[in-house]
Amino acid sequence: MEIRKKLLSSIPAVDEVLKSRSIESLLEEYPRTVVTDSIREYLNEHRTEVLRGGFDNDNIKEPDIEYFVTGIIKKVEATMKHRLVSVINATGVILHTNLGRAVLSEEVNEMLIKIASRYSNLELELSTGERGSRYSHVEEHICRLTGAEAAMVVNNNAAAVLLVLSTMARDKEVVVSRGQLVEIGGSFRIPEVMEQSGAVLREVGATNKTHLRDYEGAVNEKTAALMKVHTSNYKICGFTKEVSSEELVELAAKLELPTIEDLGSGVLIDLTRYGLPYEPTVQSSIKAGIDIVTFSGDKMLGGPQAGIIAGKKHYIDKMRKNPLTRAFRIDKLTLAALEGTLRLYYDEEKAVESIPLLRMLTLTLEQLEHRAEELKRKLEAIIGKSCSVYVTDEFSEVGGGSMPMHKLPTKAVAIKTHSISADRLDSRLRAYKIPVITRISRDAMLLDIRTIMDDEYDTITEAFEWALMENQQEK
Repeated sequence: MEIRKKLLSSIPAVDEVLKSRSIESLLEEYPRTVVTDSIREYLNEHRTEVLRGGFDNDNIKEPDIEYFVTGIIKKVEATMKHRLVSVINATGVILHTNLGRAVLSEEVNEMLIKIASRYSNLELELSTGERGSRYSHVEEHICRLTGAEAAMVVNNNAAAVLLVLSTMARDKEVVVSRGQLVEIGGSFRIPEVMEQSGAVLREVGATNKTHLRDYEGAVNEKTAALMKVHTSNYKICGFTKEVSSEELVELAAKLELPTIEDLGSGVLIDLTRYGLPYEPTVQSSIKAGIDIVTFSGDKMLGGPQAGIIAGKKHYIDKMRKNPLTRAFRIDKLTLAALEGTLRLYYDEEKAVESIPLLRMLTLTLEQLEHRAEELKRKLEAIIGKSCSVYVTDEFSEVGGGSMPMHKLPTKAVAIKTHSISADRLDSRLRAYKIPVITRISRDAMLLDIRTIMDDEYDTITEAFEWALMENQQEK
């Protein structure tokens, strides 16, 4: 009890702390309100800990003012630290949702800086001086690349689906295969999105098999559209059957109904040319006659988060007038990033070279091996004495709910150390000033070369040196 009283009496007043030279220097860098609030919070936390008995030990010395100042400085720095930071993705998951999905190209990044730091013609028609449409900056590109009559963009694909159904099928039924009622990111499900739109879901077929006759048998006077959903985040294998876009369009024409297809990932290039599994392209759906197609901007397109709607002009004109369009609209930065990404697709070779997603997807094992050996040499030069560093065969994933069954053969640099567990090392690397996100397999830490940028090797080496040094100091 006596030591507790001494510890409580040693806690300085806020004014006393503010007079410290270290705190005065801190005030030159950070706002006074942040520093003052941090002082109060830190002192209160210390007081609470003393009252709780956390320091109730006869061997505990009464802390001096510098003890408190040191803790307060760390608290202020933690408070003012950016929460959203760049990280190094060494997991091998290309479209890692937790890490921001698609990485933008250098060309797009340069354009973003220009648009963000200056005024822009976001909704100004430069030729007339009149107010224009923000969608005009990307609509022509989308139409040229996909063959669609018209296009517009909202903030993500779930919003795109909701807007389409709200416009085309509110208070009416939409016929969709039971096997296509997918759950997308964040536990959102297609049936729930449809319900919020005001459309009524009419499920047909079985989980593994849906026939054309199932769609036709479900149509009645309340039917507004026939819908197809690409199950990009899972596959049904074995005894299966689904209706093609062409078949659905033919039936819809006979019944005088529109067709809607949610492609999800949004592929613009036939990836089979690069040894990857076939994914339906937006162009193929438009060519098949689908009236409205929706897809994401930050998945297989390799651009920013966005929901793209492409198709027949008279339907999209109605969507522009829907009040939800205002709620779902995208800002100038997303538009700039999307326009820049779309422009790269006019030259497929340049797109594959410039868009990080496509470049990572199409890396050869020879290229991966060469890069893995380079990173291995750098790591061995710094931490080779305390760790076992070697190159191993592994598999990468596309991620983001795309190509779920496909594993990409890759090369990874594996690190094993007896001085620290892989889990502990992983934690230390995440605490580095530029966090390194890895994966662990068979007690080894793996750095998948496929998702590591060329200019990140030195940072990774520095991060490992720091993490192992911090571990030694903690001991």
